[in-house]
Order: sequence, then structure tokens, then C-alpha cells
Amino acid sequence: MFTSNHQFTQTVQMRILSDDQLNDIIQHAFLIIESTGFKIQKEEAQSMLQKAGARIEEDLAYIPRSIVQECIKSCPRGIPICNRLGESAMKLWGSNVHYGTSTASPNTRDALTGEIHPTRIEDIAIGAKLADALPNIDFVMPFGSAQDVNPKVADLHEFEAVVNNTTKPIAFCSYSSKGMEVVFKMAAEFVGGANQLKSKPFIISYPEPITPMLYPEETIDKMFVSADWGIPQITCAGGQLGATAPVTLAGALIQQVAEAMMSITLVQLHKPGAPIFFASNFSPFDMKSGLMSMAAPEGNLLTGAMAEIARFFGLPSWGLAGATDAKELDAQAGMDSAFSMLSQGMAGINMIHDLGYMDGGMVCSANMLVLGNEAAGSVKHFVGGISTTEEQLACDVIQKVGAGGNYLQEKHTHKYFKQIWYPELLTRESSSAWQASGSKSMEEKCNEKIRHILENHEPVALKEEIQQRLKQIKAEGEQEIIANVNLTD
Repeated sequence: MFTSNHQFTQTVQMRILSDDQLNDIIQHAFLIIESTGFKIQKEEAQSMLQKAGARIEEDLAYIPRSIVQECIKSCPRGIPICNRLGESAMKLWGSNVHYGTSTASPNTRDALTGEIHPTRIEDIAIGAKLADALPNIDFVMPFGSAQDVNPKVADLHEFEAVVNNTTKPIAFCSYSSKGMEVVFKMAAEFVGGANQLKSKPFIISYPEPITPMLYPEETIDKMFVSADWGIPQITCAGGQLGATAPVTLAGALIQQVAEAMMSITLVQLHKPGAPIFFASNFSPFDMKSGLMSMAAPEGNLLTGAMAEIARFFGLPSWGLAGATDAKELDAQAGMDSAFSMLSQGMAGINMIHDLGYMDGGMVCSANMLVLGNEAAGSVKHFVGGISTTEEQLACDVIQKVGAGGNYLQEKHTHKYFKQIWYPELLTRESSSAWQASGSKSMEEKCNEKIRHILENHEPVALKEEIQQRLKQIKAEGEQEIIANVNLTD
């Protein structure tokens, strides 16, 4: 039976949890929230939870599942994100997939020399400029954690470096709640004020609780500041299997689901309707090295499962891919990047960060970012699936060409050949052509791409008045933060 009038494209996806498994994980997470207790180190939050019906014993909070369920219901279902020009940029719902850069590394593999050195503001600016030019990078995070400015106000300098060099959406870490407020004030300058920033956000905050089940006062303050401003936030705890989370996959998933639920509960009780992700990071603790692995298959599997639970609740999901434990841009780096990006793309994770990480997250590498952009193009093409419109079925062309013919001169071929994915860096040429072009390695090709972007790409410049206003807000914020914020609190 023919169904030629039934035209659609089915995206390529994978399923990790059965319906029964998904329900088991969720119900056990509720049990953890009700019976284990979360350490809440902010009196205001304790009082808020107690007023809602939670039991508070010292600084431990035990939350009835009915409260958590109501809080999940009050979250927005999907979040539209703009770029700094006010244009639609990311649709954070369903199985829409977006890739972004790595962040917060203390070290950087220099984009031009390859030397590894402490991350500088200059490196973060370069990372943003590269990401702005790379077509498959959808959002940008500060490409490292700056070591050449006062750590109390590093987030202000990092945001300024990023926003000056890209129009793409920005996800960022703040080092204090005061710093987060100043960044929001800076961001509001682009769109005409706080209300406009709330209605057309181009920034996403990233406050991280501490796993297992610990919410420091400063983390809660950041969550509340984001909620008050109406800025989408990724409250993402990071569990290390065998160290800060159970070593079994199901156990780690239950704990991290419970933590995601706890974050949502705190945010929604404080500000119902505040936009928030259902998110967590997973990495196994390698018992041989004593380090966590950024590219292990368990992390990809659990992150994909977390995304399925996020979709069950109708909330945006968060992933980690394009990273490697390798120290050089070698076969391991390529394998780690491609495997993680494909698996998480097939899992339909909405925002996937950390393209560019090397050495287990200790180094941000421009080469690794450029390689990740190439992989992202391939993955996006793959998960896009197969269209079965009448023209795509091509039966009339097949009949016209017939047995023994070829399609090279057909108008249909000319019209659609660009639907084939063509790599920029991967080689498909003959051996002789490859040798004639210099026998370049992947690292050499990445280096050439980096130099070309840095020499030729010009991000959309900020207006002079906005630049001056940003500097003023930053300077005023620096004075207040340096005088009043203690990062060890």
C-alpha cells in the first residue's frame, strides 16, 4: 500500500530506559528526597521549604513528593533562547539538539602556539571568536576560567570578553551571586532593560550544587538571583560514579534525578514559573588514575537517560560531549569526541556543552573545538534522519534513468546533491591528491582553520555607547564585589 501523501522526516533517536525503568528511577528519586534529606545551608531557604510543608532537622530538609511534583508542574515547558541581536537562536524543548563550547578550565592550549599555559582573558576572547565563526557551534561558554584577573570578579571580565566576540547565546558560570547580578545588568544593556532580557534571554546561568545532596548558601543565592531576573538556569550537580555518586548506573541516576528535583523545588518555591533545566553531569571516577573521566561511555549513557526523564517532565535537558581525556589531538581525542557527540545527539539532549575540553577538563583547546565543530556537523546531519517527501522518494527519476544508467546529469541530482554532508577537515580525496596538498594531519588542518578565522572573521561589533556602559557597570560591580564578597564563604 502506497502512502505517498504521507510526507515527513523521522529524526534518528535512541531509547535508553524502558517505561518501567523510567518510572522506577523517578519513584526511587522521590524516596530519596523524602527520606534521606538534603543539606540546605541557607536559613531563608529552610524557612521557605518548611512553610511549604517540608520537615527541617538542623540543616537537613526532607521534602514530601507532593511538593516536588507541584514544583515540577510550575516550570515552563520549553525555553526559547535568542542571540544578543534579539533573533531566535535555540529551541530548548523536545529533542532539539544544540552544541556549545567547554568552559572553566584553569589551563588553555594556546590557539596559535599550542603551548599550554594558565587561562587568560585573551584566550576566552579567542575562544568566543572561534565559536562565533564555527557554524555548528550553537552557544558559547567562556573558554576557560581566567587566571590573570582577580578571581572575585573574573566572571565579569569573562562575560565581557565573550559578549564582545560573539552574537551567539551565552551560558556562563558566576563565581558569586553579586557577580551574577552584575553580569545580568551588563546583559540587559543589549536588549533595553531587565524586562526585555527576561522576555528575550540570550544568556543562561549555571549555578552548581555540590553532590551528594549539598546546597551551599552561595549556590542557593545564585539560583534565587537567576529566578528573580527570569534568566534560564542550569542547576547542574556533577556526580562521580564511585566517589560522589553510587558506582552503579541506576544508583547514580537516582541520586542525580533527586538532586535535579531538589533544585527545581528550591527555584519554584522561591519564584514559581522561573525557567530551569532538568540537568546533571555524570563522570565515572577512575579507580586506576584517581581522576574522573570526561569521555567514558557511562557518562554518555547516563546523560542520555537523564534527558529521557527531562522530556518525560517536559523540561530542557543538558549534556556533556566533545571532550576528551587525551593530551593531544590524536586518535583518542577524535574517538572520544565523535562517540560522545553522536550518542548524546541521538539521545536528543537540548544543550550539549564542553566541545574543546582536553586532559579530563583541565585544558581548553581551540584545536579540539574546531574538531568538535566538524563532528557536530556530521552528527546533526545523521540525526536529521531521512525525508520521504515525493521528490525525496525520487521514483520518477529512478524510472527515467533505468537499468544501467547514471544520475550525474539529472536535474534532480543538481537540485539535491548539497543535501549530502561534505566535511571541511576530514579527507575524502585520493592518496595522490592528499600528498599533493601537503599530506596534512588533522591537527595541521585545525591550526590552519584557527588562523584563518582569527585573521579574517569579524564578529558583529558592539555599539560604542554599549561598550562604554558595559565598562561602567563592570567597574562599579568590581568595586562592590572586591569590597564585600569572600569567595571562601
